[in-house]
Amino acid sequence: MSKLHFTTKHANAATVQRQWHIVDGTNQTVGRISSKIAAILRGKNKASYTPHVDTGDYVIVINADKVTFSGNKLEQKSYINFSGYPGGKKEEVAKDLLKRRPEVVLERAIKGMLPKNKLGRKMIKKLFVYAGDQHPHTAQQPKELKF
Repeated sequence: MSKLHFTTKHANAATVQRQWHIVDGTNQTVGRISSKIAAILRGKNKASYTPHVDTGDYVIVINADKVTFSGNKLEQKSYINFSGYPGGKKEEVAKDLLKRRPEVVLERAIKGMLPKNKLGRKMIKKLFVYAGDQHPHTAQQPKELKF
């Protein structure tokens, strides 16, 4: 091979090395923690990042009920669900959703930062969010991530 000619190594499903990470959501801002987790799910923290391959790691988020919002988002941000039928629009304020289903707040924020295609749907399956500090993934020996 000529020393002037190099080829880029692309990752594929056989060469991807996946790790497990655990993130504590206590006193973390939703948007900031979500963008960092989305980058890890995509694999952007690795040197072998390839845009068309799922090279990301698994992420476990604990204490999702203790995340915070900046500014007045806790009272003003609304989450909208629409069934598709007339009168099927439901709105819920962030404070109420955080009280009722705290893991959904982080899941929706992270999902919105991933690609909107088959690859993004595959990436979001590697995210596990729990409201408390207990999780069933101790067998995977996750490494703690600090932000």
